[in-house]
Amino acid sequence: MSIEVSHLSFSYGQRQVLHDISFQVRQGEFLSILGPNGVGKSTLFRCVLGLLSGYTGQVLIHGTDARSFSVREAAKHIAYIPQSSRPIFNYSVSNIVLMGRSGSLSTFQTPSKADEERCAWALEKVGIPHLARRCYHRLSGGEQQLVLIARALVQDAPILMLDEPTANLDFGNQLLVLEQAKSLTRDGYTVIQTTHHPEQSYLFSDRILALQNGRILTQGAPSQVLTEQTMAQLYGAAVTVVSLYQDKVRVCVPKHITIQEEAK
Repeated sequence: MSIEVSHLSFSYGQRQVLHDISFQVRQGEFLSILGPNGVGKSTLFRCVLGLLSGYTGQVLIHGTDARSFSVREAAKHIAYIPQSSRPIFNYSVSNIVLMGRSGSLSTFQTPSKADEERCAWALEKVGIPHLARRCYHRLSGGEQQLVLIARALVQDAPILMLDEPTANLDFGNQLLVLEQAKSLTRDGYTVIQTTHHPEQSYLFSDRILALQNGRILTQGAPSQVLTEQTMAQLYGAAVTVVSLYQDKVRVCVPKHITIQEEAK
């Protein structure tokens, strides 16, 4: 299922946050929305999710205007994975994941055997079936993020939107979460993430959209976006972009470090 955003603008009162945003994400693609803090990434997410409705322009979900969806209908198309979730009660992992079925249940209906089987499938899908009976609060940050992805999967929505999924995670858990998210695109899921990490965007994304001051600075294939010029404009940082492993990996190195090493 695809998303198409056309000429989207949004303001909080007199302060305009997003300016004429247009992009498209096809089924099975991994899109990273890259940019520093305060450039409108979270606001853009909220508009696409339908949490903010006062925007101009259009958001199409597989050709249908997103404004026409009720909350329950929207949940059938898009699942949102936040940076973190801290439930008041210390639920088990299975119970957290089963909460993803709430949009398909009536007010007093309890999860069925099929719902429980779907929960088990989702935990297996993200590689954590062994955590099913564990207390959610006792998991590592990376494990908790995988639980939230599993919860999104049982929602049966083909589009997954991850808000800075590697925030506050150590390096190993960052790779764990992104590798699992990338693997879902091979099954036909559409994945959109916001991020601060250029190198991770390059490694895992099919396309990158660079957002600066509420406007699209550039968008395209990772090789087109992760350049010295773009990084300088986006972050105000002078870096040398180093290509490794036949350009499968790119690393941003501060230019003053490069100069110091060359001087030796």
